[in-house]
Amino acid sequence: MRSVFHAAVLAIVAMLSLSSPGFAAAEKTHRLAIHVDQNDPAVMNLALNNATNVIEYYRGKGESADVEIVTYGPGLNMLRDDTSPVKDRIKHIKDLAFPGKIQFSACENTRKGMEKKEGHPIPIMSDATPVPSGVVRLMQLQEEGWSYLRP
Repeated sequence: MRSVFHAAVLAIVAMLSLSSPGFAAAEKTHRLAIHVDQNDPAVMNLALNNATNVIEYYRGKGESADVEIVTYGPGLNMLRDDTSPVKDRIKHIKDLAFPGKIQFSACENTRKGMEKKEGHPIPIMSDATPVPSGVVRLMQLQEEGWSYLRP
């Protein structure tokens, strides 16, 4: 009888703590993976707008949001240090607006293919993290429960 009582008390305490708005907000981190595979400044800017809007929305609610933008194929141009049309905006978002809340992932398979085709090293922005495969990175994030968006 005593163990049934203890179990009931623990269940009630757990329900109360989870239903407390302060507790739930402090524990919840929203995670969004954004996929960019097009060499189109409009798509790149849309991805950055989406990331900014999500982080600001949850920040306004007192909740946390992490965003990872994964680039591969023609979308890798978003993170090329030599040709990115959104380079300055990425730097601003990553360093000033949302430090620690947004990550940029650059597909190494794509970079190697570009290097072979163009015949020279392809510089990736220092704000980007190389990943072996952009597609695999998106799969990993989704398997870990991240929400997925393709702008």
